[in-house]
Amino acid sequence: MSDIVISGTGLYTPGESISNDELVAAFNSYVDLHNAEHADAIAAGTMAPLQPSSAEFVEKASGIKSRYVMNKSGILDPQRMTPYIPERANEEPSVQCEMSIAAAREAMAQAGKTAADIDAVIVAASNMQRAYPAMAVEVQDALGIEGYAFDMNVACSSATFGIQQARDAVLTGSANCVLMLNPEICTGHLNFRDRDSHFIFGDVCTAVIVERADTASSAEQYLILDSKLQTIFSNNIRNNFGFLNRADESGIGKPDKLFVQEGRKVFKEVCPAVATQISAQLEKLDIAPQSLKRLWLHQANLSMNQLISKRVLGRDATAEEAPTILDEYANTSSAGSVIAFHKYRQDFNSGELGVLCSFGAGYSIGSVVLQKR
Repeated sequence: MSDIVISGTGLYTPGESISNDELVAAFNSYVDLHNAEHADAIAAGTMAPLQPSSAEFVEKASGIKSRYVMNKSGILDPQRMTPYIPERANEEPSVQCEMSIAAAREAMAQAGKTAADIDAVIVAASNMQRAYPAMAVEVQDALGIEGYAFDMNVACSSATFGIQQARDAVLTGSANCVLMLNPEICTGHLNFRDRDSHFIFGDVCTAVIVERADTASSAEQYLILDSKLQTIFSNNIRNNFGFLNRADESGIGKPDKLFVQEGRKVFKEVCPAVATQISAQLEKLDIAPQSLKRLWLHQANLSMNQLISKRVLGRDATAEEAPTILDEYANTSSAGSVIAFHKYRQDFNSGELGVLCSFGAGYSIGSVVLQKR
């Protein structure tokens, strides 16, 4: 069996950022407007007033301090509270294609690859801006890559599932070198009028190059020792937006057509499942948890990452062992664990081990054990 490696990664970060203070100020302005508009109903007791938020509440609940976004003004407008991203003509590069190209170029440069070296493209993200043609095929064309391309969606685990699909393609010989991309415009499906979740997401794009070790020439290569995927059906994280919405007008614009979750249930159910999967995977590989240098975990919630890493390691993880990027980026769905890997691996020496892991709606869990070559 051929050794398969990750030979490069890339990161596209939007140019605009929103702090907790800015986001909360906009949300509280919306609350004031709503409560004033419905003052009579609130006074009569037929409607409960909306409650304001605070930057302290957001950070305590999530560990998030800021987030990068594709459009700031639309989100912070209390009359709108959604990003403004104008539609483009079919002849123009789509937004997700543009993000993907930027991340791809960094990954390709890091891996020392040109378009001629890559023969498959996977775009794996929690939301695609259109049904077809596939975003991956558009990216493939824009970069001048021959071969094949396809989209896939496993919500917050799209990247780890994408890495395994890339690895499997190289192992079977259906591709020699795969470019896997995660263009996440999470603010497009976030309800900025919901106090419990308006702060969760940010926007970003990550890229990963997967190829055989004997074709890799980059200075940094990470051997994929093992990858494991698991799905468990749950409604606790859900988004009901889809093409059939037009078939029942009564549901158009309802909150369930955006991101909704039962946060406490997710925390209680997902954390032990993730820790159990990683622990079993390490045991199968005869790798002691204590020999791990790093856990590049999905960046959804600081408390979740702290609990998962503690269960895997048998003790509290240090900031170096389980690095956090969600304080700056917020939850970027599938891209979060890849951002952590992209930013926090420069101190690895040959032979050292780490686990890249994602978890989210589905439930979906993906864990990839990596070793520096």
